[in-house]
Amino acid sequence: MCRNIHQLYNFEPAATSAEVEAAALQYVRKVSGSTKPSKANEAAFNEAVHQIAHITQHLLDSLVTTTPPKNREEEAAKARARSLARFGAAG
Repeated sequence: MCRNIHQLYNFEPAATSAEVEAAALQYVRKVSGSTKPSKANEAAFNEAVHQIAHITQHLLDSLVTTTPPKNREEEAAKARARSLARFGAAG
C-alpha cells in the first residue's frame, strides 16, 4: 500500500517502538490523505497513530514463525542493490 512502510516482523534485532510508531504514522497519513492534520483534526490523527502503533506492536508480539530472523544490514544491502539496478547510480 505504502512504499514507506516496511516489514517489521522477524528481524534481529526486533523492531523498535519508534519503528512501529513511524509505520503507524505513515499508515494514518496515507489513509487520511494528510501529512499534517488541521488543528481541528490533530487529536483524532494523533489518537489513530497511537492506537495503530499499539495494535501493530501487539500483532508483532503475537506472531510465530519457524524461519530464522533476517539480518537488518543484509536486508538493507539487498534493498540498495535492487534500487541501484532499478534506478542506476545517483549523480
